[in-house]
Amino acid sequence: MAGLTRNSPEVRARLPGERVVFGRSQPMPLDCGVALGPFTVAYRTYGRLNPDKSNAILVCHALTGDQFMADTHPITGKSGWWSNMVGPGLPLDTDRYFVFCANVLGGCMGTTGPSDPDPATGKPYGLNFPVVTIADMVRAQKLLIDHLGIDKLFCVIGGSMGGMQVLQWAATYPERVFAAVPIACAARHSAQNIAFHEVGRQAIMADPEWCGGDYLTQGRNPSRGLSVARMAAHITYLSEAALHRKFGRSLQDRSQLTYGFEADFQVESYLRHQGSTFVDRFDANAYLYITRAMDYFDLAAEHGGILANAFRGTPVRFCAVSFTGDWLFPTRESRLIVNALNAVAANVSFVEIESDAGHDAFLLDVPEFYRMLGGFLSGCAEHRGLDRG
Repeated sequence: MAGLTRNSPEVRARLPGERVVFGRSQPMPLDCGVALGPFTVAYRTYGRLNPDKSNAILVCHALTGDQFMADTHPITGKSGWWSNMVGPGLPLDTDRYFVFCANVLGGCMGTTGPSDPDPATGKPYGLNFPVVTIADMVRAQKLLIDHLGIDKLFCVIGGSMGGMQVLQWAATYPERVFAAVPIACAARHSAQNIAFHEVGRQAIMADPEWCGGDYLTQGRNPSRGLSVARMAAHITYLSEAALHRKFGRSLQDRSQLTYGFEADFQVESYLRHQGSTFVDRFDANAYLYITRAMDYFDLAAEHGGILANAFRGTPVRFCAVSFTGDWLFPTRESRLIVNALNAVAANVSFVEIESDAGHDAFLLDVPEFYRMLGGFLSGCAEHRGLDRG
């Protein structure tokens, strides 16, 4: 299946993994005021549920992630985005835990989103798909754990947009979560991050192939706009130190400047490659919708403007994680979350991991992060009485 693009019609029918349909008889209310149904949630599982279903870990993926976190991606053929974290003997130990990840609502890897058929017309939703929020994504995940018969998640964990979902889980369904690990995230999206997202959205919408969001019906694909959006976003995932270490000002396959606008520098070639490969696995309208969901996220605003109110009386055990080189979601954002949790006497740990890799550090090989996470989960498992398999 590697080599197919996300907009190939056969992809939707051939994606591996589990799917479940919700909202046939009772559509799910969304924050925008629309009730959505029916809709599909696609997910992947690793490991086994124990008899009392107390060992389930829900992993919430980031903006451009998906449910294929620990196996070969069906479109790119590459290893899963958290293959270094999920598996036997790894921090999310599948010999001990049942680990699962669902593609978010509004996504483009099997869960219903703007590229899927609108039941009212039989054509792709396009911009007729309702705007979704982080809370809507979590509501869909909650329906999934109900479907799986899981009364209480052992842990919910995720980085970046996944961390936003973790916070939403802990605030909305605290009785359904034993432990929560929000990684490299914030309790609300900053003006700077909203600005970067707007640049990406405008790049997509300025592409003539976007066709007002109706490109699938017309057999078009705004690949150039989506590629530029990905290039701009990818810069924010890296630190200046990481870019300098990897590329510096090295030239790309040449000994001197071209005095033109080809990719003279290795960093230019790298960004172009990131953009061109991204369009094969992601849908442009899904990018618009998911970035908007992140922009709208403001947990304090949901609780009278006071973040601590979101966690008052919470029984959840928290471990917040940040990285020193992350300027997209800097440590100060995690400290605001920790301060709010401390204000209500919540059970919270906090660790700032030394890494100059940038925001993407939570996806990379950072041994201190692995040790910290494995230790936190093991301590929680012992407290809850989980055996080792």
